[in-house]
Amino acid sequence: MELFRSHVLICGGTGCTSSGSKNIEEVFRAELSKYNLTKEVKLVRTGCFGLCEAGPIVIIYPEGAFYSHVKVKDVTRITEEHLLKGRIVTDLLFKEAMVDNKVRSINEVDFYKKQQRVALRNCGVINPEDVTEYIAFDGYKALGKVLIEMQPEDVIETVKKSGLRGRGGGGFPTGLKWEFTYRAQSDEKYVACNADEGDPGAFMDRSVLEGDPHAVIEAMAIAGYAVGASQGYIYVRAEYPIAVHRLQIAINQAREYGLLGKNIFNTDFSFDLEIRLGAGAFVCGEETALLNSIEGKRGMPRPRPPFPAVKGLWQKPTLLNNVETYANIPQIILKGSDWFAGIGTEKSKGTKVFALGGKINNTGLLEIPMGTTLREVIFDVGGGIPNGKAFKAVQTGGPSGGCITADYLDTPIDYDNLIALGSMMGSGGMIVMDEDNCMVDIARFFLDFTVDESCGKCTPCREGTKRMLEILEKITQGKGTVADIEKLESLANTIKTSSLCGLGQTAPNPVLSTLRYFRKEYEAHVHDKKCPAGVCQALLSYRVIPEACKKCGICANKCPVSCIDGVKGKEVYKIRQEQCIKCGACMEACPFKAIERK
Repeated sequence: MELFRSHVLICGGTGCTSSGSKNIEEVFRAELSKYNLTKEVKLVRTGCFGLCEAGPIVIIYPEGAFYSHVKVKDVTRITEEHLLKGRIVTDLLFKEAMVDNKVRSINEVDFYKKQQRVALRNCGVINPEDVTEYIAFDGYKALGKVLIEMQPEDVIETVKKSGLRGRGGGGFPTGLKWEFTYRAQSDEKYVACNADEGDPGAFMDRSVLEGDPHAVIEAMAIAGYAVGASQGYIYVRAEYPIAVHRLQIAINQAREYGLLGKNIFNTDFSFDLEIRLGAGAFVCGEETALLNSIEGKRGMPRPRPPFPAVKGLWQKPTLLNNVETYANIPQIILKGSDWFAGIGTEKSKGTKVFALGGKINNTGLLEIPMGTTLREVIFDVGGGIPNGKAFKAVQTGGPSGGCITADYLDTPIDYDNLIALGSMMGSGGMIVMDEDNCMVDIARFFLDFTVDESCGKCTPCREGTKRMLEILEKITQGKGTVADIEKLESLANTIKTSSLCGLGQTAPNPVLSTLRYFRKEYEAHVHDKKCPAGVCQALLSYRVIPEACKKCGICANKCPVSCIDGVKGKEVYKIRQEQCIKCGACMEACPFKAIERK
């Protein structure tokens, strides 16, 4: 066994990879070779560390030095100073990783202090392409335990007692779903994993598959044993190439080590996995549409009942959970149901992974105990709103969720509280908005997405969402009426109660929640023909402030449609409103702030 004095962990998640972390790794390898350090320093390409805002990230142990925004040109200096001479390069550390001349570990940084990692426990810690590293962190120990020490009923009871609920959005008790599948009578059963994750701004499942694919594989094998299935399918969108690549490597390694395939751990249990690639249809996040897609059919929902636990893939009983749900299973088996149930709230046990984005300082991936408040997530973990702007709302649950205002920032996050506020947990997307966001336009944006993603099978979703979008576009263009607001609300409630699947049933949520909390913004668009946030272009106008104008002509030179008149050095410039396309180029160009938007 090789022993190294230092470990250099480089983030290999999608975010950091897109920022050049692969090039950083290559230069590190060259530098280590140059200084003959390859036998002393181990280079590890990990999954996502979570704090995407700080990427590319490099962490060096044993010191725990947390380098952020690392560039290729920094690698030589880090190698020479830190790895060769033992001197941490303090000016390249993350801003909070150096306090009072003392290096702070990653867990002491505000972004991580309130986190409790269960599903993400190995992300940013191990090399996801090396099964031995997963095994070193108790990997496949849970599978061995259930196969040697437990009966299927014992496994199901453990999951039930843990209180784990589905992390894909519905929040259905996981143990009950396992029990229904176990009790279904059939000569063949299947286990499936929903890794489609189509919500805008959501990347929780992708990060787990990129950083810890064996956790999902192990959990699916445990599920197969519990419900009586010998074959599993992981349905992952093709737009996740890194996740797909690492997942396939992990499946191959598991087979090689006898952790998938025939007679696992020398028992009579056999189980194998295959990957199925999705083409990026949001509706395939709905379980029956996903099953249709795995079968090679068009991804459209089926009427329920019967539920997949009774008739799923090829009309056989099928257990379907999402990536994050499975990622919790090995730890529940190893540490016990009481341990997991001791985290979170009475009705929402354990932790939840969120993808935090939008108008927030610390964008990234985080995992917090259920019951943590929205305020803690946004201001303590997320670092608050950039540029001193005021918080306005947070959208949870993606296009299926709703917007929550500042009045409810102290609400503990759990399934029931978010639904009561007109939103939902969803898969874990959390988009923060500030004072510059127009809530009518936000509703229009999300509805535009769901209209495009509707499969068209049922009339309420296919036709109703289009009509809602038309009304929203009419309002944002300044052509709306009071009757349009009433019609919008009525239509939203009808679609919510009559659509076939979860896509249509939740599509009106962004509209209903913004109407509930920001109705005055809708009324301002209708009555005053104004967009209070200054976002809706059709309702904007730009004018030159006479007393501030320096008669320089910069604005006129920048105008793409030449609708600004004036004589340089002699007269105040004026904008011809009828020709103005409201692009804002003039206001951006003016160094004297002599142009205002109204």
